[in-house]
Amino acid sequence: MSSQPLLHSNDRFATYPPSWYAATANRLPEMPSLKGSHTYDVAIIGAGFTGLSAALHLSERQYSVAVLDAHRIGWGASGRNGGQVGTGQRVDQDELEKTIGRPLAKAAWAIAEESKALVRQLIETHHIDCDYRAGSIHANHRERFNAHSRHYVDLLRDHYEYPHIRYVPREEMQDLVGCANYFGGSLDMGAGHLHPLNYALGMARAAQTAGASLFERSEVTHVEPGEPALVHTATGQIKARFVIYACNGYIGNLQSTIARRVMPINNYIIATEPLDESFAKSLIRNGACVADSRFVINYFRLSNDNRMLFGGGENYGYRFPKDIKTFVQKPMLEIFPQLKNTPVHYGWGGTLAITVSRLPFFHRHAPHILSASGYSGSGVALATGAGAMLADAVDGTAAKFDVMNQLPTPLFPGGAALRSPLLALAMTWYALRDRL
Repeated sequence: MSSQPLLHSNDRFATYPPSWYAATANRLPEMPSLKGSHTYDVAIIGAGFTGLSAALHLSERQYSVAVLDAHRIGWGASGRNGGQVGTGQRVDQDELEKTIGRPLAKAAWAIAEESKALVRQLIETHHIDCDYRAGSIHANHRERFNAHSRHYVDLLRDHYEYPHIRYVPREEMQDLVGCANYFGGSLDMGAGHLHPLNYALGMARAAQTAGASLFERSEVTHVEPGEPALVHTATGQIKARFVIYACNGYIGNLQSTIARRVMPINNYIIATEPLDESFAKSLIRNGACVADSRFVINYFRLSNDNRMLFGGGENYGYRFPKDIKTFVQKPMLEIFPQLKNTPVHYGWGGTLAITVSRLPFFHRHAPHILSASGYSGSGVALATGAGAMLADAVDGTAAKFDVMNQLPTPLFPGGAALRSPLLALAMTWYALRDRL
């Protein structure tokens, strides 16, 4: 089978994108490519949050583990994203309760909270220098959404015993975020944000210390199921008792079951020059990260050197815009016109993955072949937790994996073949809805 065209269509081979993250990365030495035949207990395809977390947790249990990445450690969405460590699943709990019932919704909530706590635990335990900062703001771009924000805060406090979130009225929101077009929302001090590439590299360093073998420039061309399975690259192969797919938006045609349920989608971020301290605080008063209520979401935060890191922009295909800086500057200036004369130093894109339901897709493809993907923009915490759950499942404890496996993730109509036209249609519709 061929691999994912998106692995090669927008980026230079084995080269980190021109991001602020890459410019400030705590780099690891380059890892070798896989050459020749090897035997491991577990072969993991993809060196992002999911794969690295699984590798770390399995290596700590004395499994022999190989992680294979087509490019570099943290090269994909894990090293390019907005860095927001969110609370809960991608779908709000009230909506989840309507869809799957309160017991399963509560089980999914508990897993998401454990995943978020795991991020902080790994940072502390392994001394990962990734600028973690507490605080996450949800900002409503329409006044009519305020009632739901009040209701949702009450639901989390009263039924989920979550005391870290509170409702923010319009006046306070406009003090917290220097934008006149936000009407209220919520502040969650149990969530936060970090430097995602340094977090990924820190996990890789911890996994390697625990005994994992990391291979870069080692694109998997196909997997032969069996006991053991055979994982092939152009220059080598691995015999493994277990295989984990941790490819997310870059899965391509490597595994068709995942490809029919997980849609790649591109996203773009810019970073301004460092801002004066007082000017930066006028944009985000408390240093929290921010995401707004649009479906085609705007999300932004201040870096540790006071740059505005802003993600957004509508995109209807899989090619990156020629000028990412200008492309993302447009929505940024709609939120912050006061940044009009501020130079943009970095602009980059990446590919994440969504599902129809916006819930992650966990699957056991064969007794010893597992996957997790489709985090729909909530991958910092959920993918970290997914790696731990995959490790548990390999080790014979699949209770949490099985909870996630129960979450509905329907097929995309037409399967993988129609994902691109569906993406264009969906983005057109949701961009229109956001304007109404």
